[in-house]
Amino acid sequence: MNKGNHDPALRRLAGRSIMVRLAQTELDGETAAYLRDNAIRAVCLFRRNMRDAAQLARLVADLRDAMGPQALIALDQEGGAVVRATWLPAPPAAMALGAAGDAALAREVGAAVARGVRSLGFNWNFAPVLDLNNNPDNPVIAERSFGADPTRATALALAWMEGSLAEGVACCVKHFPGHGDTHVDSHRDLPVVDKPLSALDRLEFVPFRQALGAPAMMTAHIVYPALDAAHPATLSRPVLSGLLRERWGYRGIVITDGMDMQAIAGRYGAGNAAVLALEAGADMVMALGDRASQHETLDAIAAALAEGRLPAEELAARAARLDALADRYPSTQGPYATEAADRDLMARAWLRGLTAWRSPQRPPAAAKLRLVARADVVSDGVSEAGVPAADVAAVLGRRHDVELVTFDDEAVFDWTALPDDGRFTVLASTSRLRYGERARRTWRPDLHLALWNPFQVHDIDAPALMTYGFAPPALDAVAAWLAGTAEATGRCPVDGMDR
Repeated sequence: MNKGNHDPALRRLAGRSIMVRLAQTELDGETAAYLRDNAIRAVCLFRRNMRDAAQLARLVADLRDAMGPQALIALDQEGGAVVRATWLPAPPAAMALGAAGDAALAREVGAAVARGVRSLGFNWNFAPVLDLNNNPDNPVIAERSFGADPTRATALALAWMEGSLAEGVACCVKHFPGHGDTHVDSHRDLPVVDKPLSALDRLEFVPFRQALGAPAMMTAHIVYPALDAAHPATLSRPVLSGLLRERWGYRGIVITDGMDMQAIAGRYGAGNAAVLALEAGADMVMALGDRASQHETLDAIAAALAEGRLPAEELAARAARLDALADRYPSTQGPYATEAADRDLMARAWLRGLTAWRSPQRPPAAAKLRLVARADVVSDGVSEAGVPAADVAAVLGRRHDVELVTFDDEAVFDWTALPDDGRFTVLASTSRLRYGERARRTWRPDLHLALWNPFQVHDIDAPALMTYGFAPPALDAVAAWLAGTAEATGRCPVDGMDR
């Protein structure tokens, strides 16, 4: 089905330049025809597309049949809270690997992640994150970053990538030229990083300059006035063509972040933004809106090709670069023979990252515990939903009598109303959200379990354990520490966080 009156060949060239999102868990005939008719060969799958391994493998096989042998089938399997195939061995967050500080371990984890997703047919993983999280108020990166030091974080990220590439899954480093020093989430608004070029060159740029061998690089929906005051990086020719291609000589794939995010869609419109991104130098536009938005994008690109605004031969050369990526990293499926060993590896890696803050003390073996945690575990739209409070209570209940207290709104929860009955009180932070002034002034747990965003330890005046994530092996690491069978040996890779 073609919309608009454009030359079908131009629309198909447009289709080769976009990645789409699907709404379903099974590929129906109408959607398969839509993909074939428009020569769309790239799709990104999310949790909404996944029920279990058998269903997902079937969906990926059907997508490959519809899109052809050069299909690019992608997902975000970073680790920590940002994973989509949640039944695979749970990889630690990047910052947990940063806390472990072991490049060999990072490489093993990257390889294990690749083995898992490759068994399902994925050939492109939007990881690792190269952003340096040097802003404690960053609402969307935090533990997704390997750390704040450019040299150490880059070494770990590149080791992770080497592991993935060795196992046949293409990586896509992100978010160029750096999303770490923002206090706005580009899913919701347009951030600005207003630093001089010299400062960007010393910090944000370092990981990306050292990752020029990466198969692909994802753009950031962020304005960097020192580079281009008028456009976010995704739409900026000075950033994508001038800096990345011409000055640095990058020859891999440049793909945009999701163009449905408010930083772009809310300001430029889907079709117009897609053309601007391709004009700027992107090879592929991540058109993750609904079907109507995807048609708008296809029509806008086809119109720009017909008008000569986008030279057809230039777009065809970029499509050939994407063909080469698919040829080098084909979508294949097969048994996941190393699953048990990879699960053990992930458990060890989570434990290596476990980090103590202010010398936390274990509760005595016979102590009764009071666990305080959020009642809800909603997703923030990027990460998966956090761990339910009852699951944390079950882990603590392996050794202790646990009373669970939940709150709906931390801004009004009255910590002083908790009974003074001698119970050892544990706060479990199961959300990415930082705490507000009321909690900072009045909450005084005996132990804070920072199970997601490590910067939350700044908000609560208590000793803490930082796990950098809430997957089952992260909770098992906490249980081992509580039992005294393991120590918290991680060193948080962010300045001022390791005490």
